[in-house]
Formats: sequence, C-alpha cells, structure tokens
Amino acid sequence: MQRRTQEKQTSRRKAGHRSWAACSAPVPGGHCGDIMSPETRSRIMARIKSKNTSPERTICLELRRHGVYFSSHAKHLPGRPDIVFRRIRVAVFIDGDFWHGWRFPLWEHKLSEWWRKKIAATRTRDHRNFGRLRRMGWRVIRIWEHQIEAMPERCISRILCALAERMAQLNTKEE
Repeated sequence: MQRRTQEKQTSRRKAGHRSWAACSAPVPGGHCGDIMSPETRSRIMARIKSKNTSPERTICLELRRHGVYFSSHAKHLPGRPDIVFRRIRVAVFIDGDFWHGWRFPLWEHKLSEWWRKKIAATRTRDHRNFGRLRRMGWRVIRIWEHQIEAMPERCISRILCALAERMAQLNTKEE
C-alpha cells in the first residue's frame, strides 16, 4: 500500500522536474547537448503557450470561485501581468520555473550558452518590470509554477491577503 502511493507521487512529477538539490546546493551534472533535431525541437517549442497556461487557469478559476473580478494580460503595463486588479493596483505574475529561472544559479551550468543567456535575460527583464510597476504604485505578486502545483490554496490566500491589504490602504487614504 505504502509503495503504491510512493509510485503515484513520483509518477506525477514531470520528467527531470524539481528533483533539484536541497537548499542552495548546485545541481550535479553538466550540459549534455540537445538530443533532438532542430526541426523536432522547433515543433515542440512552437506548442508551448505563453498565455492561459495550466497554472494561470488554475489561479483564475479559484479567484472566480471566490467572487473576485480581475483583468488578464494587461498590455499597457510593464511585463504584461497575468492577472491585474486595476482599481487597487495589484499585479500578479504567474511564472514558469524553467522559463523564468526559479533558483537559476543552481542549475544554469546544465544549460547550453544560448539557454543561459535567454533565461538570464528573462530574469533581468522580470526584475526591471517589477521595479517599474512598483515605482508606478503597483503591488507586485509573483507566483511560481511549482507553488501552484503544490499548494494552490496558499497561492490564492496570498493574492486575497494582498487585495485586502490594498483595499485597507485605499480606505485609509480616502478618509
């Protein structure tokens, strides 16, 4: 019985996903090169979505269940936040672990130079956009893909708490 539940848990994990070293230890190994032809890699990469991903849909569905109204992918804001609460100026980014480089320094040595540069540039752009939003008076919340997969209710709680804090701030300013 116990073995069966362990097998189920490991089978849910994506291939090579988040089996990274504990704490701040680097992941062992190095870059092995691409095992796919350029055509196959291109076909696979073309199927990866940037909007309405599974983590985004999970969060949006839960927010709607809580009766919260929001906008999605605001083009006029730096970084195009995934979820936006315009009136109270809260922006939520739902970031993929690989694409946005969660704990990147621990595993960047395993990537080719092209991917290292691409993810490093994404992290720099994210940092710049978050700063720009904060200077514009926005509260920025960043939620990682693995957080949503592990504990979606905690992610929703973070958003709802931030909304309540912002509402309280706005109410005290109006008085």
